[in-house]
Amino acid sequence: MLTLNHQAFEHQEDWAAAGIRLPSFALTSLRTNTRQTPKWVHIGPGNIFRGYIAALGQAVLEQGGMESGITALSTFDHQIVEKIYRPYDDLALQVLMYADGKLEKTIIASIGESVRADLDWRRCKEIFASPSLQMVSFTITEKGYALCGMDGQYFPELLADFQADIRTNAPQNGMAIVAALLLARYEAGAHPIAMVSMDNFSHNGERLQKSVCEVANHWVDQSIAPADFLQYLENPQTVSFPCTCIDKITPRPDAGVASALEQAGFGSTQVEITDKGTYIAPFVNAEAPQYLVIEDRFPNGRPPLELAGVYFTNRETVDSFERMKVCTCLNPLHTGLAIFGCLLGFERISAEMDDPQLAALARRIGEVEGMPVVSDPGILRPQDFLAEVLEQRLVNPYIPDTPQRIATDTSQKLAIRFGQTIRLYRQKMGTEQLVAIPLVLAGWCRYLLGVDDLGAAMPLSPDPLLPQLQQKLEGIRLGEPSGAKDKLKSLLSNPQIFGCSLYEDRLGERIEAYFERMLTGPGAVRSLLKEVLSQ
Repeated sequence: MLTLNHQAFEHQEDWAAAGIRLPSFALTSLRTNTRQTPKWVHIGPGNIFRGYIAALGQAVLEQGGMESGITALSTFDHQIVEKIYRPYDDLALQVLMYADGKLEKTIIASIGESVRADLDWRRCKEIFASPSLQMVSFTITEKGYALCGMDGQYFPELLADFQADIRTNAPQNGMAIVAALLLARYEAGAHPIAMVSMDNFSHNGERLQKSVCEVANHWVDQSIAPADFLQYLENPQTVSFPCTCIDKITPRPDAGVASALEQAGFGSTQVEITDKGTYIAPFVNAEAPQYLVIEDRFPNGRPPLELAGVYFTNRETVDSFERMKVCTCLNPLHTGLAIFGCLLGFERISAEMDDPQLAALARRIGEVEGMPVVSDPGILRPQDFLAEVLEQRLVNPYIPDTPQRIATDTSQKLAIRFGQTIRLYRQKMGTEQLVAIPLVLAGWCRYLLGVDDLGAAMPLSPDPLLPQLQQKLEGIRLGEPSGAKDKLKSLLSNPQIFGCSLYEDRLGERIEAYFERMLTGPGAVRSLLKEVLSQ
């Protein structure tokens, strides 16, 4: 069996026989160059990084556009480095899954070094102090940028970081780690750098800058850092925070993919589950379609990622592309399918697209209700993007994506995925013609009860607001719709969740009515979907 390490590459004919493509560049010089002249650090070395972003770096390396690789930096789930990076020489096997069943297999070797903030703090500071470093990219999920809990109070580890000796010891909080490393760069000569969030949420660059600067401001107030440090962070000529929009589905490692790899002769297929709940393996499976749009603000230069298909443009175009994807063509469809998929017992998104009502729901969200107010970015037609989503991506049976995974953190997603469209309808034509969107919002409230459409207990996906949300709906029971809407009002009028109050017109009342209909008894969710989506 083929083993994922540098020594195994000596037997190239065995890899070719397994249908696995090897990198064309010299790995030894890549690792040396990465350590001596680091140019690109990535924070959040999980599946989306290994399955997409590191592959972009590899494509540039193979075209001669880079000599140094990527430094993978762990600030949170350090077991990823210990279980998946170092035992396999920082390599990964990317498996692209096509709708016809084809698996395209490539060894990703663009990672030249992996480090942990907690154990390798001195090395992390050395890397950030290097004048050659051009950019730091991030995939840490939206939660990784948070500084406070729901009570508005700073997380305990951040409070400790405000008093800690950050020059000697690594902070505990992720944003404090980033701020401390930027302080090391400032003290080494205030070298310029770009901090590039590639996480899938709106205005990610602005959010990153706000979090880092808030931490830095506390250190300045307490004389831990000089006042000029904050000016360094706020000057785009020294530290830029470009906005980006990313799109690629990289689900958890799939057992079916692992089995296919073993049959082909690849033996490094052990799936690990870290103590922090990350599912990761030496291989990473992903869909083939992918998009990355980046605001072109890099004060110290950048890798020529356009060679790998990345769009570099202005912020207006990034925002427009993001609105197209997040508000119309992909994310709202995913959320709708996730909510009702959980309620109806589905385990694959692709299987939902074989269901007449759920397929109709997805099409209505995108084609009927989203398209009239879609944002056209100019670099890709919204109609083409949506057609690819509906006809190639969501229906792909080989993408092992689950509604339960997508339902994670839904409270953090509704404002951008549906709130923007609701506001535009109010401005332009009124919300009376909206059907699918209020149905999804009512379905989410029904989902929060933790009971599926057959009346059985249903586990809910992680969500930071889950305890508070369930408390608001406490006492509502399946088969007892009377009085349910009174409990719903405080939830539906929360603009932080939905991006607006849903009671500015009659939309809130329609959501209440849908919710009550889904409470009438077992099978009520399915019955309502059939009735509403056949209109």
